Amino acid sequence: MSTSTHTVVNQSAPRVDVDEYALNTALVEGVAALAPDADTAEFSRIGQLVGSASFQHDARIVHRQTPQHSSHDRWGHRVDDVEFHPGYHRIIDDALSAGAHAQGWNHPGPGANVDRAVRFMLFSQIEPGHACPVSMTHSAVAALQGTPHADFWLPRLLSHSYDPRLIDAHDKEAVTFGMAMTEKQGGSDVRANTTRAVPVTGASAAEEPMGFGGVTGGHHLLTGHKWFCSAPQSDAFLMLAQLDEGVSCFLVPRILPGGARNGVRIQRLKDKLGNKSNASSEIELHEAHGWLVGEPGRGVRTIIEMVNRTRLDCVLGSASGMRQAVAEAVWHAQHRSAFGARLVDQPLMRSVLADLQLEAEAATWTALHLARAHDDSSAEDADFRRIATAVAKYWICKRGPEHAYEALECLGGNGYTEDFPLAMRYREQPVMAVWEGSGNVIVLDVIRAMAKDPASAKAFLAYLESGLGRVGAYDRAFERLAGELTEASQVVAGGDDSAMAKLQGGGRVLVERMALLLQAAVLLDHAPAEVAESFVLARLGQDRGREYGALPAGVAIDLLVERAG
Repeated sequence: MSTSTHTVVNQSAPRVDVDEYALNTALVEGVAALAPDADTAEFSRIGQLVGSASFQHDARIVHRQTPQHSSHDRWGHRVDDVEFHPGYHRIIDDALSAGAHAQGWNHPGPGANVDRAVRFMLFSQIEPGHACPVSMTHSAVAALQGTPHADFWLPRLLSHSYDPRLIDAHDKEAVTFGMAMTEKQGGSDVRANTTRAVPVTGASAAEEPMGFGGVTGGHHLLTGHKWFCSAPQSDAFLMLAQLDEGVSCFLVPRILPGGARNGVRIQRLKDKLGNKSNASSEIELHEAHGWLVGEPGRGVRTIIEMVNRTRLDCVLGSASGMRQAVAEAVWHAQHRSAFGARLVDQPLMRSVLADLQLEAEAATWTALHLARAHDDSSAEDADFRRIATAVAKYWICKRGPEHAYEALECLGGNGYTEDFPLAMRYREQPVMAVWEGSGNVIVLDVIRAMAKDPASAKAFLAYLESGLGRVGAYDRAFERLAGELTEASQVVAGGDDSAMAKLQGGGRVLVERMALLLQAAVLLDHAPAEVAESFVLARLGQDRGREYGALPAGVAIDLLVERAG
């Protein structure tokens, strides 16, 4: 009789040393459709890198050995250092070297933002925490273009390298940026901010440091606090503070020209539900030197260029998280047997996997389509992406946590342990829904867009019209939404308070319908017909289910499961 108790059978092999790009069918097809000139060999190189055992090991360990804050050194000097596991620096170095932040800016043209989005998504799929500073470094370019700060900062922001040293930016070839907007009393209502900026004038101006790159105007001292400062280890931040003219935007460096530390003091790192590898903090500003970006009193409009880009990256991050979730689920199902058959061959599991893949495909195609819309500076594309990015951010990011949970359940008990990546992913997905505007903020933003930019709603509806005439369920849903948007526009234009309150009360229903039709239109426009039609049946049809795996007849289950592998 054998006395061995540790022979391992019926467990999946480690999902390592794979090409995460080549295996992601929707991503490969999306590149072919929307960025046909992109360097797919580079995508495969990145796919093999992030799929390697060593990269995945770093991704696991940086969520366990999290950033540590030191306010003072051993001799009592204020230092405000944030120390990371070396694996974090390896990951962010790989991402920045691959242009996950800068590819679209450095090589503009058709498909440029799709090219950059793919790089960002591949890295985010395996380790999402580092994506926060990568996203802000990418997005800061939009706010700094055309300002006096551009000549100095943009070459360093757009460098394909990484330098984590906390030194004078004059001595660095590459920098990273963060942002700090919200305060404890205001949250998303940044106009309630109390941080104050005081102009440096007169004799004191001669004694204070000149701005980076010789910038002499707009020098201020900021005093106040920020309840959330993302990536406090960054070289510089875009921050909001009050002037007499109103909320204004400032560029605030960590280290001043010459090497002195600025008055940016880290109070503590946030103890977050997820996003453990990334440092988020509370900070106090003690006459911190900052230089005005944009016009006084126009800070929200200035920083919104950065926010719009980071909102798009929330969509990209949620979509890449969905890809990780379904890839891990189908891998487990392919290697695990129960009740006499592999899980992947059993009808109930196939329905769940197909539905998870359908959600991931819709998110991926929509994310890439939005990225492509950022390539064109035409008024029509600008109008479309103004409202479509907000709509997609609301819905795709909302779908992320539930998607991660359902994929986790596919692994059974293994999925609930920290040894497998889906526990991390389940905690990670909510941050994309919260960051850059939680659900209600985004819904209100969509309603405001209808009021302030009515052309955006028209451009959005015009794109949805492109999907008409192929699937009856889509046509019926479109006609209903078109009527609702017309009514909503009339309410917004009319200014009746009670009608507006009713519109806001039902805002989530309206934006959800907008999002589902947007995803369906994108799939009908670009994806294989069976995928697009399956989505319409599953999400817009009368027989649609409410839980993953509750699919109506006609959905191409076998095709979707195959595409998930």
